[in-house]
Amino acid sequence: MEIVTEVTARLENKPGRLAKICAAMAHEKINIRAMTVMDTGDRSVLRMIAEPIDDTRRVLTSLGVEAEFHEVMAVELDNKPGALAKLLQRLADEHINIEYAYTSAIGQGRALGIFQTDTPKKTAQVLSIASNSGNGSDREAGRRPLHTR
Repeated sequence: MEIVTEVTARLENKPGRLAKICAAMAHEKINIRAMTVMDTGDRSVLRMIAEPIDDTRRVLTSLGVEAEFHEVMAVELDNKPGALAKLLQRLADEHINIEYAYTSAIGQGRALGIFQTDTPKKTAQVLSIASNSGNGSDREAGRRPLHTR
């Protein structure tokens, strides 16, 4: 688990706009680790994790793209059935709300999840404790899941 900077931009919803941004980033050797684009009518919302972030900011500015930059959680997990559900239940058990999330496969048997929560510091603590303990489940410690309260 790591805290990373996410880019959020609202783009004109027209052919080639995203391609132009990605080509400019590729030209500058910027790596896009994860990305999602959502349609909202005449605009699209682009969210991505790109590195290095200072170069990303410079490229977007040069293209006239207004962007916001926020810290989010990047969590590596097994790319298998139930892995995401287990992580989400761990957060729910701690009353942490997921505001939005997206995932991507990142290699043989691994996935990357990007999470924006209502309590980032608490999220980092919960996920850090879970990864250090090996199982991360509060149920074994006698804590009742949120949905049974």
